[in-house]
Amino acid sequence: MTPQMVLAIGQQSLEVMLMVAGPLLLAGLAVGLVISVLQAATQINEATLSFIPKLLAMMAVLVIAGPWMLGMLVEFMRRLYESIPAVIG
Repeated sequence: MTPQMVLAIGQQSLEVMLMVAGPLLLAGLAVGLVISVLQAATQINEATLSFIPKLLAMMAVLVIAGPWMLGMLVEFMRRLYESIPAVIG
């Protein structure tokens, strides 16, 4: 296994991680921002107010993008398992 192969696998791992985690993180960020603006406008300082909307938004993203995310993970794992013979020798 060459250093280039290790770097390529690491780079692919990071790309897949960002692609899978990105939609969930963006949904949480967007909902958190909207709730924060509403709390600032109404002067309601309740920390737990943003938890349920974030949870619901992330659940919706998982329902919508979940099959795509799972497909990306399965495809990456398939490529890793198929590359084992090339890595070994």
